[in-house]
Amino acid sequence: DNKGIRDALKILLGGCFTQVLTLSSPTSLTSTVEQMMPDVILLDMNFKADINSGNEGLFWLSEIKKRWPEMPVVLFTAYADISLAVEGMKRGAADFVVKPWDNARLLETLTGIRDRKSKPKKGVTVNEGPQMLWSSGMQQLRHDVERIAPTDATVLITGENGTGKDVLAHEIHRLSGRADKPMVCVDAGAITETLFESELFGHVKGAFTDAKSDHAGKFEQADGGTLFLDEIANIPMQSQAKLLRAIQNRCITRVGDTKAIPVDIRLICATNADIPAMIRDGLFREDLYYRLNTISVELPPLRNRKDVIIPLAMQFLTEFSEKYGRDAETLTPMAKAELETYAWPGNIRELRNCIEYMVVMSQGPLLEVRDLPESVRHPQPMEAEPETSTPEMPLKLDENE
Repeated sequence: DNKGIRDALKILLGGCFTQVLTLSSPTSLTSTVEQMMPDVILLDMNFKADINSGNEGLFWLSEIKKRWPEMPVVLFTAYADISLAVEGMKRGAADFVVKPWDNARLLETLTGIRDRKSKPKKGVTVNEGPQMLWSSGMQQLRHDVERIAPTDATVLITGENGTGKDVLAHEIHRLSGRADKPMVCVDAGAITETLFESELFGHVKGAFTDAKSDHAGKFEQADGGTLFLDEIANIPMQSQAKLLRAIQNRCITRVGDTKAIPVDIRLICATNADIPAMIRDGLFREDLYYRLNTISVELPPLRNRKDVIIPLAMQFLTEFSEKYGRDAETLTPMAKAELETYAWPGNIRELRNCIEYMVVMSQGPLLEVRDLPESVRHPQPMEAEPETSTPEMPLKLDENE
């Protein structure tokens, strides 16, 4: 919305692009894009209209991506709004430029995106995510997994949040005799109680108001393969009984139907909760726990697997360099040392987010200490638990919530 900035950009970019069109307001943005179909869009983060509580750049980014998912958008932001720009990149922006801008950096960013877009694609690379990395202290676990995987035994994976329980589940499936069959993953804790049966067991047309057609549930979708139920501790008690019957009988009945459908699945479950304590508190069925806990494996936290921190970081670095079109290649020795000494309370998930942040903020092929998030460079010390003369009574469920 600043005419001086628009004029300056038009002069600067005119030497590198055959056509430069500037808009004072985003209200005509989508219609202009439809007519012009530009090579790249440079989008300010804030305008006078104050749409969407100041996050206008994110709003218009989403509008562009809805219509033209492949259209490159570079966000133009003040230094104070860098966090918004990083969020924008997670939502599909190609890059961001900070005001006041450096001419060479701005030109390099915009022309680089245009030139990469114009190159013919040589093929499609599928990113399968991080592979299971075994630390020196996990060799017994690795041996156990190699013995467990070829069987159809039900496996319960435990461990802190972000330790990679889903990655281990995929590793068990990969090493099993069902590797060429589907692996269906379900966040069991995210399914509401009212939709639990429909999501897991399916429904027939007309079973309820929105049942417009027959629907196969997760059990049927995983037939012949593996069903992975994550966050099982969050399943409500009433739904636990229904799940127990399906596991015991190895057959399901769709909602609104009476016909029993046999299913052939290998079941893997995961949780970060203390289920025996939940059983004592009446929050989890003991009989279901014994069905799920045929074989239990525990993943150690990342702070106890320090020799895999850098290999994991390099996997993530490659992933995000490709995703964001960056030329980040490696980490400096000092940056590696910082990663290895940090405690990683959020485990692998926190490490992944950290490397994504570093790639986004980097200015060249080397990721340095200065690229690390503030929380990693200057971690807050853990607060000591206060001493109490009497043991605390356990909270009731509603108090916990």
